[in-house]
Amino acid sequence: MAPVLNRLRRAQGQLAGVISMVESGRDCKDVVTQLAAVSRALDRAGFKIVASGMRQCLADDSPDAPPMSEAELEKLFLALA
Repeated sequence: MAPVLNRLRRAQGQLAGVISMVESGRDCKDVVTQLAAVSRALDRAGFKIVASGMRQCLADDSPDAPPMSEAELEKLFLALA
């Protein structure tokens, strides 16, 4: 989970930068560019979480846990869109 936390912390820092830019009246183009970087960082963290979850679901041989359906996996990916 450390890589996910690192990506989320990076996005958190970038978002703080965007807020500061907006508060200081920076140029809209600069704000949007930085906001796009935040979006990419969050997407990467989300994909990492989904990939980790998929790995866990696929490796889980526990009879108590129901297998994740293809529809559920698709829903996870679409939630990031």
